[in-house]
Amino acid sequence: MPRSKAQERRELSLFQGKGGLAFDSGVALAKLRDADPPLGRMIERIGPFRLERHELHSPFESLLEAIVYQQLTGKAAATILGRVKALFPGKRFPSPDDVLGSTDEKLRGAGLSRAKVLAIKDLSAKANEGVVPGLAELGRLEDAAIVERLTEIRGIGQWTVEMMLIFRLGRPDVLPASDYGVRKGFARAFRKGELPTPREVLARGERWRPFRTVASWYLWRASELPL
Repeated sequence: MPRSKAQERRELSLFQGKGGLAFDSGVALAKLRDADPPLGRMIERIGPFRLERHELHSPFESLLEAIVYQQLTGKAAATILGRVKALFPGKRFPSPDDVLGSTDEKLRGAGLSRAKVLAIKDLSAKANEGVVPGLAELGRLEDAAIVERLTEIRGIGQWTVEMMLIFRLGRPDVLPASDYGVRKGFARAFRKGELPTPREVLARGERWRPFRTVASWYLWRASELPL
């Protein structure tokens, strides 16, 4: 039975904090400045924390969209996602059963690659099996448990789940150490001549707990600064 808008709002409220984030950014910034003065100087240079949490209708929808967007420009991916949605008239978004009931040829006709068709069908099957949690369950799960469960899905890697944790759920302590922008920003913030390894990022990131999401956001912004 589809959830009502009121049910969706109640489920979202289980894990949303002020401004849609699950933490107080002021407390986070004070902690980071004290724990890592060089990062604190970068924070001062960049200015206010402005992470925007995107709307999350359901984990299934978010992951299907993430699969469609992989390795494509935003405009091209949005066009293909629109075509996929158009395959199911009268619905805002297809359900797992809709996807599983569609032929590969029909989905390929919307512009999806063969690999992405296999991925969204695996996602749909795992959603029906309960591997993909609903909103309420998602709000109760720890970050590591979410990563473990969702990376069972074909085409979903750790980075994709980390982006969901940050930008969809507003979780406070996520550090995507393999992300190029984070590594580039790290090199800028700590005056390193070459990109750090993910292990180096994680090692220094221990001092940023439990607000590594905020540190990551500032490293992304640092990567955009002129040399």
